[in-house]
Amino acid sequence: MDLWQLHIFVSVVEKKSFSKASEAINLSQPTVSTHIKELEDHFQCRLLDRLGKTTEPTQAGRILYDHAKALLGLREQTESAMLDFLGRTKGQLFIGGSTIPAGYIIPKLIGAFTQKFPEVTVSLSAGDTLQIIDAIKQGEIEIGVVGALTEDAAIRQEKLMADEMRLIVPAGHKWANKKEIACSKLFSEPFIARERGSGTWQSVLGSMDAAGFNSKDLNTRVTMGNSVSVIQGILNHVGISILSTIAVADEIKTGRLHALCVKGLDLHRYFYLTLPQKRTQSPICNKFLEFARQSL
Repeated sequence: MDLWQLHIFVSVVEKKSFSKASEAINLSQPTVSTHIKELEDHFQCRLLDRLGKTTEPTQAGRILYDHAKALLGLREQTESAMLDFLGRTKGQLFIGGSTIPAGYIIPKLIGAFTQKFPEVTVSLSAGDTLQIIDAIKQGEIEIGVVGALTEDAAIRQEKLMADEMRLIVPAGHKWANKKEIACSKLFSEPFIARERGSGTWQSVLGSMDAAGFNSKDLNTRVTMGNSVSVIQGILNHVGISILSTIAVADEIKTGRLHALCVKGLDLHRYFYLTLPQKRTQSPICNKFLEFARQSL
């Protein structure tokens, strides 16, 4: 058993296919199969089952996968630590962000960070807050930026930057010329909801409930999976919604959308740097953390 074989094995598990894994790591499929066979011979058990067009790990394979991911992660940390000692910052960083951070905040950080450290490559994944937290716990990404706090004991968070949300309505809406609207008025309008894992949506519902309103009474017949869809829904008169002003800055500037305060609601929140509680961060991740803190 060696780390290269483990790398191949992890690729097959994650791609769920020998052929897709061979393409990803630039090896022939017979070579991939040979390495897997050598691993199975070493452990004297079957590690992968071919189920039609997909490949799934056996119980033994799932155990090996978890340990292989840890070993490969330690290899990357070792290489990064040695390069850092030698005065070089080189390697790969896996970052995740919920909708607003991934679309509007993290790309700016990555641009400035990679200019400062040109030998670093960065992979950015987007999802809702719950998906990003789960990816951090699974070790798929090293650091995330999300819009809601979690009570998960396996995660630690710190404030990165403040955000302000507003009620967003389209041009021509009866409230378009107003600066503020009473929260009670929202319940008579069609409202676009976000998916359950959205940090923005969690903040909106929490603010309403804290102000004494029942958020379940909102007329949310339409649910959309990201801010881009919600913005298009508002522009096309599907309904109104509460969004981060960061996400709609261009539309507000051109007058296509209008942002209102909601009387009685606290729509201020924070975006949070999100990390695993027990896993040690790589030197590159620590440099990115410090860079993000200083920049924002």
